Amino acid sequence: MSVLYKPLITEKATSESELRNRYTFLVRTNANKIEIKKAVELKYGVSVEKVRTINYRPDRKKKYTKNGIQNSKSNITKRAIVQLVEGDNIDFYNNI
Repeated sequence: MSVLYKPLITEKATSESELRNRYTFLVRTNANKIEIKKAVELKYGVSVEKVRTINYRPDRKKKYTKNGIQNSKSNITKRAIVQLVEGDNIDFYNNI
């Protein structure tokens, strides 16, 4: 199983990649910074300077239905913000 699930392309992540050379990825929840660094370097062929990780808690929701109240929650996610060495970059739109 791969450590990286997919790159996150949002407005905030795109501005970070343009201004500060940082890229955001959705990663496995039990992956550590060393595994993330190796996976990015291997997949994209770049040099990673720094890795930051963020754990997101599940969102809890209540639905009021005919059968009563149903509680639900989303999955726990983890994001990694990877800062590359000056001069390296990743082009996500190259293979479209």
